[in-house]
Amino acid sequence: MSAGQSSPPTVREAQFLALAGELRPELHRYCARLMGSVIDGEDVVQDTFARALIALDALDETPPLRAWLFRIAHNRALDLLRSRRVRAAEPIEAAHDVADPQSPDPVEVLMRREAVNTAVSRFVELPTVQRSVVILKDVLDQSLEEIAAMLDLTVNAVKAHLARGRARLKAINAGAPAAPAPRPPSADVARYVALFNRRDWDALRALLADDVRLVQSTYPLRAGAADVSMFFGIYSRGEPVRLVPAWLDGREVIAVYEGGQAAKPSYLMWLEWTAGRISFIRDYKYVRYVVDDAALVLALDAEIQPGA
Repeated sequence: MSAGQSSPPTVREAQFLALAGELRPELHRYCARLMGSVIDGEDVVQDTFARALIALDALDETPPLRAWLFRIAHNRALDLLRSRRVRAAEPIEAAHDVADPQSPDPVEVLMRREAVNTAVSRFVELPTVQRSVVILKDVLDQSLEEIAAMLDLTVNAVKAHLARGRARLKAINAGAPAAPAPRPPSADVARYVALFNRRDWDALRALLADDVRLVQSTYPLRAGAADVSMFFGIYSRGEPVRLVPAWLDGREVIAVYEGGQAAKPSYLMWLEWTAGRISFIRDYKYVRYVVDDAALVLALDAEIQPGA
């Protein structure tokens, strides 16, 4: 969902968006792990901003921004997880000791490192509350008191969830399968990438479905082939980029490389197709943090040589 508006933002909304924009990467790190997907996590971030803007009109004063946005994001993510029937119930056991964050011991440091280095998709194997606590504490370095306030828990309950979540995450990582082997791109994506890299904009426009939609971060949603065709016009006027088919947690995406010698992708695109026509484009150019935690697997036989 796009947080863009059909009318220009008010001064208050513009100030809110400017301040909240600084929190977007951190908010995404949380949402991506909570949802188990960098793409689904960004959808929650977008929805969070849209909901916050609507709520802002009813508030006399803007609440403390960070805690407010994290709570909105957390509640929205839980709603989506419940709807997918992946939320697991868990009892709260007696609290376990957790090292003082002001003077962490080596074991504490290792546990935090384990969480930071864990693939985003693996977090969904934790029950939801454990997942939230581990992410907030070990990935985002929030205090036990902050976590307790956000999740409506006692500090002792947070300690219990943290200890159990850390132990479970360690076991999950120990039994994690090897990285998936590369596989070839679909014919649709291979054709799209080839045309884009040749800068054949007319041929790409011909692939658009009549009811195609385009989402670009907080920019307004564009719908219809006539409106979405501007997407290719913008790229035609900019510096050339190089597209490479890729897979991300079983979903086919496109890695976008900037500069002739770029070795790592700068951002992602994601397309949906209907009967060989493009029905949806999601361009992550303006939210580049999405690619930071993405476990990309470049497609088999994809051309990835710098300068290609």
